[in-house]
Amino acid sequence: MKWRSGFWKNAVGYFIIAVHFVPFYILITMALKKRNDFSSRWLLPDYMYVDNFRVAMVNGKLLQAMFNSLVVTAFSVLLIALLGAMAAYPLARVKSSFNLKMISVILAVMMVPKLTVLVPLYSLVASLGGISTYWGIVLLITTYKLPACIFLYSNFITTIPKALDEAATIDGCSKYSVFYRILLPSMLPVTATVIIMNSVSIWNDFSFSLYFMQSPLKRTVTLAISSFFSQNNTNLNAAAAAALLAIIPGTLLYLLLQKHFVKGMVDGSVK
Repeated sequence: MKWRSGFWKNAVGYFIIAVHFVPFYILITMALKKRNDFSSRWLLPDYMYVDNFRVAMVNGKLLQAMFNSLVVTAFSVLLIALLGAMAAYPLARVKSSFNLKMISVILAVMMVPKLTVLVPLYSLVASLGGISTYWGIVLLITTYKLPACIFLYSNFITTIPKALDEAATIDGCSKYSVFYRILLPSMLPVTATVIIMNSVSIWNDFSFSLYFMQSPLKRTVTLAISSFFSQNNTNLNAAAAAALLAIIPGTLLYLLLQKHFVKGMVDGSVK
């Protein structure tokens, strides 16, 4: 009976892997086909057509778009991780009614859909002159992503013994020293989780980029890929090639931080 149970578990696992791999497989087949090749998308071509990648790089200006996405993602994730950890520290360590209410507010803000606040946000950023600027969208994304980050960090900090803080204080450390020298290095698992989740989300963001990065020189990866789809001209093969190139940074980031990712998700979400 045990081998049957193990067999079905493995079968279900392989099936789930196959289902998730199907879109990636079709993406590869489309990226390697000529534009006038209308054969089934499930069939790999018997030739290798790499000109789609050239079109994606030149016509779609993918390198410039990837640079823009990299700048926005890097600065946003840095601010989100640093400010989120700093805000979560007093919320996790000081058990007061005010802090409990603040955590409830943070949970409520996390449930607000992005599109519901798009119009007032656009009006605010436009009045500040932040449209099509790096700092405008970085501050916008940082503000929107902070609540979930604070929630993860605060729950993770509660798993760290408070005795560490007290021992460091006795040794002469200030509250800032306790945070930066003791707690911050101990939060590597949840920090890896925050970096991966937010990096992928910001890199793949479309709605904020569409409205707040309107300049052609400042468009991000998602906007560069969408440029291959229009009412009169659609190049699905070049879009597939651009998408393949666009997922490389996120994949490399996950491979570098994967050993911390699961631990940070569990410890940061469950007290």
